[in-house]
Amino acid sequence: MSHDVFVVWDESVTEYNFGPSHPMHPLRLDLTAKLATDLDIFDHPRVHLGAIPQVDDNALKKLHSADFIEAVKDAGRTSELSKEIIEAYGVGTEDVPRFDGIHEASGRLYMGSIAAAQAIINGSYVRAVNFCGGMHHAMPGKAAGFCVYNDVAAAVQEFLDNGYERIVYIDLDAHHGDGVEHFFWDDPRVLTISLHENGRFLFPGTGFAADIGGLQAAASAMNIALPPRTSDADWLRALDATVPHVLREFKPQVIVSQHGCDGHSLDPLTHLRLSVDAMRRGAEWVRDLADELCDGKWVATGGGGYSIIDVVPRAWSQIVAISAGIDIDPGTEIPQRWRDYVMTLTGREAPLRMTDGGTNDFQPWTYGYDPEADIDRAVMATRKAIFPFYGLDPYYD
Repeated sequence: MSHDVFVVWDESVTEYNFGPSHPMHPLRLDLTAKLATDLDIFDHPRVHLGAIPQVDDNALKKLHSADFIEAVKDAGRTSELSKEIIEAYGVGTEDVPRFDGIHEASGRLYMGSIAAAQAIINGSYVRAVNFCGGMHHAMPGKAAGFCVYNDVAAAVQEFLDNGYERIVYIDLDAHHGDGVEHFFWDDPRVLTISLHENGRFLFPGTGFAADIGGLQAAASAMNIALPPRTSDADWLRALDATVPHVLREFKPQVIVSQHGCDGHSLDPLTHLRLSVDAMRRGAEWVRDLADELCDGKWVATGGGGYSIIDVVPRAWSQIVAISAGIDIDPGTEIPQRWRDYVMTLTGREAPLRMTDGGTNDFQPWTYGYDPEADIDRAVMATRKAIFPFYGLDPYYD
C-alpha cells in the first residue's frame, strides 16, 4: 500500500559530530540524503521533506532530567568537565565525547522524531521517517552508546501524550534498545521489541529473553538475543518467528521502529553477518505489519551503522523508499554522480548496486524447531518467555 511520507531532513543534523575518529561520523547522514536525492527518492511526489523544529527544553524534560540537560549544555560550552560530571552524566567519555553545541545538535535529532510523530498525530501523514534519529541508548539522566537524547522514546511518548494506548516499538539495531526499554519498562501501553546481538558479546550487555518488562507491565518487553555471526537466513527466521505473532495479539495503533544497520557483515563494531537485502526485507515486514494492524501508521528512524559508505546510505535510502511505497529493485545501479561524490570526499570506491546479492531465503518456524541450532534456542527462549502472556503456544503458534 502506498502512502505519502513525511521525511525529516535538515543539513544541520550533521552538526551531531563527535570528531573525525569517532565511529558515528555525520558523513553517513549526508551520504544517505545525497543517495536518496540521486535515486530520485527525495523528489518523488509521495515524499515530503520537512524541517526540524527548534530545540525545546520542555519537550526534552518530558523524558530527561533537568540536571542532565544542564550538564549537556555545559559540555557544549566548555571542555573543562570534572570527572564527577563525566561519570554522572556520560558526556565527555570516549563513547560520547563533548563538542561545541552538543545540546543543540542532540536536541535537533530528538525534535526530528517528535516532528515525525506529530505528522501522523495531526493527520497530515500516515508514515514518517527520521533516518537521522534512533538514539536508543540514551537514558533519562545519562548519555550512553553514542546517544545523548532519546529521540525514539520521545516519538513514543508523543503518541502517548496524544491519546494513543497501544504502541509498538521495534528495534532492529545490532545493539539492544536498552534506553527505550528502560523508559517504558512499567508501561503496559508500550510493547518494546528488540532483535539484537546477545549482550554477552556486545554493548550494552542487556536484553535477554527473560527481560520481559516490569511488574506493572509483564510481557511489555520482548528481547530476541541473537548469537554472534547470525546470517540473513537466521535473522529473518528469528524475526518471522516472533514479531508478527505478538503484534497481532497486541493490536497496536502505531508502530515506531529503529533501523540501525550495524548488524551488517561489514560493520566494524558488531559480529552479525547481515546484508542490506535482509535489512530491506525486515523494513518491508514492518511496513506490511503497519498496513495490516494499524492503518499504515508507522514512524521509522535510523540508528547505529558505522560502515558509512558501503552500508548506511543504501540501507536508509531504502527505508525512505519503502515507507513511500517506492520500489527500488535491489539490482539497481547506484548513480555515478553519488559514487563520484564519495570518491571526491573520501578517496574510496563506493558500492555499485543497491544489493549485496542476498536472496532473503529462510526457513519459516513452521518447518520445525531444531534444539541443536543456536538461533532456534535463542528464538525459543523468547517464545517461551513471551508467548503465553498473549495466549500463544511457544511450540506450535
